Amino acid sequence: MTKKYSVFITLFLLGINVKAQTCCSGGIPLSNNIGLSTQKKGTFQIGVNYDYNNLNTLNNEDEKLDDNARLRITHSALINVGYSVTDKIAIEGLFTWVNQRRKITQFGNENLDQTSGIGDAVLLLKYNLKNLIGENSNVALGIGTKIPIGSSTETNEQGITYNADLQPGSNAWDLIYWSSINKSFNFRPSLNFSSRLIYRSTGSNNSYFEDSTYKFGNEFQFFLGFSDQFLLFKTLIDSSLIFKYRNAEKDKTGDFNLDSTGGDWIFIIPNVSININSSIAFSTRVELPIYARVDGTQLTPTYRLTTGILVSLFEKSTLPIIN
Repeated sequence: MTKKYSVFITLFLLGINVKAQTCCSGGIPLSNNIGLSTQKKGTFQIGVNYDYNNLNTLNNEDEKLDDNARLRITHSALINVGYSVTDKIAIEGLFTWVNQRRKITQFGNENLDQTSGIGDAVLLLKYNLKNLIGENSNVALGIGTKIPIGSSTETNEQGITYNADLQPGSNAWDLIYWSSINKSFNFRPSLNFSSRLIYRSTGSNNSYFEDSTYKFGNEFQFFLGFSDQFLLFKTLIDSSLIFKYRNAEKDKTGDFNLDSTGGDWIFIIPNVSININSSIAFSTRVELPIYARVDGTQLTPTYRLTTGILVSLFEKSTLPIIN
């Protein structure tokens, strides 16, 4: 009996109803956290964030089921590093460490699976166009890749390899297309409109369970938001409200689509950033789902919390362009 079929039989005997999760719903939030702010030539940025993703909502298509027997939690440490080569060209990297936990409680029994380790990374090249759509505007276009440096062969105590959605890495190269628009207004310069579009074309893990293939579904994300600044006890506060739409196609194993993967989601994201000075800012944001329609029956996000610090180091006589 091959190792692949041993996995399926073991899970069946345990009575576990396993539903694969698309990468960024249950796994490392890669696409969700790329795109540092536009800065002038010579600016170096480093951001360190903690991301907590809680999935405790079971949906059948767009219907929320009264079932909390399944819990999925992802803890991620994220490091963003960016450098503005010129006023128009910038490079950015995202590096990750992840701990993923899946707990299923049935018939008084609790089954906990978890993995930890270095996750995949992202490298992004961006090109900025200032005032392309009018005064006080910035348009940026980017292209990048997800680099599969994380492990995709973690096993449980019995030596059985975990499914793809629970692995720290994917063993697949992805292409990432990214764009953003920012615009402020003369009547209130601190008021900023922004939008962001990300498309991730996923590659395949050609050694899934040694002799099969696995491909996470291609992913599209669109963000639309407004932000403003105000003073609180002589401290500059940035606040924003963002709406996010996400679509994920079905995952594939071999040439077959996997049921109960993929779907459409809409989130609302309030964010607060405290500017300690011109170089250091602390930020916290909460991502809350307001609509979800998934394929089949899936765990879907209940809430996500991201908090961290961003440090910007400027060359002499340089200042930020647009946040």
